[in-house]
Amino acid sequence: MRTDPQSSVPAAGDAPATAWTAAQVRQISLDAAHSAPILGPSDVVRAAPDIDIWDAWPIQDADGAAFALPGGETLWMALGAPRFPDPDERHGHARIHLFSRTDGRWSDLGPAMPDGFSPGSREWSGSAVLDQDAASLTLYFTATGRRGEAALTFEQRLFRARATLRGQTGSWSLGDWRDLNEFVLLDPDFYMASDAGSGAVGTIKAFRDPAYFRDPADGRHYVFFAASKAGSPSAFNGVIGAARADEEAAAQWTILPPIISADTLNNELERPHVVFHEGRYYLFWSTQSHVFNPEGPVGPTGLYGMVAEGLGQQWRPLNGTGLVFANPPQAPRQTYSWLVMPDLQVTSFVDDWGDDVSAPREKRFGATFAPMLRLRLSGENAELEA
Repeated sequence: MRTDPQSSVPAAGDAPATAWTAAQVRQISLDAAHSAPILGPSDVVRAAPDIDIWDAWPIQDADGAAFALPGGETLWMALGAPRFPDPDERHGHARIHLFSRTDGRWSDLGPAMPDGFSPGSREWSGSAVLDQDAASLTLYFTATGRRGEAALTFEQRLFRARATLRGQTGSWSLGDWRDLNEFVLLDPDFYMASDAGSGAVGTIKAFRDPAYFRDPADGRHYVFFAASKAGSPSAFNGVIGAARADEEAAAQWTILPPIISADTLNNELERPHVVFHEGRYYLFWSTQSHVFNPEGPVGPTGLYGMVAEGLGQQWRPLNGTGLVFANPPQAPRQTYSWLVMPDLQVTSFVDDWGDDVSAPREKRFGATFAPMLRLRLSGENAELEA
């Protein structure tokens, strides 16, 4: 067992992966405290007129909170792409954009990284940490495909880069990009190659979405990421993976075995991330109904999670099922890609919204930030605040 020399707390990766099971999903029952409020037209306010945006994350401090700049302004990143008649095309054109948020209003500040810097043909989700100097930033992100490839591939690699934040209120930019490196390499003993699946929606294999977390128990640095289990006979082999760095500079990372396994149950446990709250660790992820194994119980599109007393301890599903909350039954695809912050606010983006989804129609893609929600956590119980 790996433990910190000054602590008896087991490290993440010490315990076998916790299984998220069909029996747990079969117990899901929606009620008002575990269903998101339905969105109306006034809730869908575009953050940028000329691009669609989706997966988003705040530029955080080392403890995970959105880094507050003078005047209360916060900076965010989100995936952005030009608008297409078929919104699914956006995934092949994704760039990470920088946004500012002041008094609930969003401003698009343009692509975070300069053209030609990212090693992928597109940029997928990650996380970003600003140092205490409020200038030096580390971005963890997914480089998908290879820059210059003739046809898009679905290879996903985890990269890390440094930049300098410059500007002033309402006019920020990131410059002096440097130290680009593939900081976590896929270990085939643990994880399936990310380009092993097809390119069809819901069948893509994962090695993406690095979310940074510093363990308050021992100061170790972690990233949690979406992955696919190696050696599984099932097409539904989603897992949550992790990597760790022990030193302050967080330059050398060790990949760890899976933390959570949905093998045979679900193909994608997306954007996993950890929040430390009242002495417990809460591990959250997003998933969609269409990536559950149709031969087993199918859960709703929603935010799911587990809780443990330490990163190296066994995880227990929140509410006994793993479901934290789902989209409302009248609008089962209205929002997605939830991210819980340390203050228990929850951000997401507006997906296929409206309460008429059962009727044949074109997808109504909101392509903007959804209204913030807030959780209430108490031990193994989680629900939405009214």
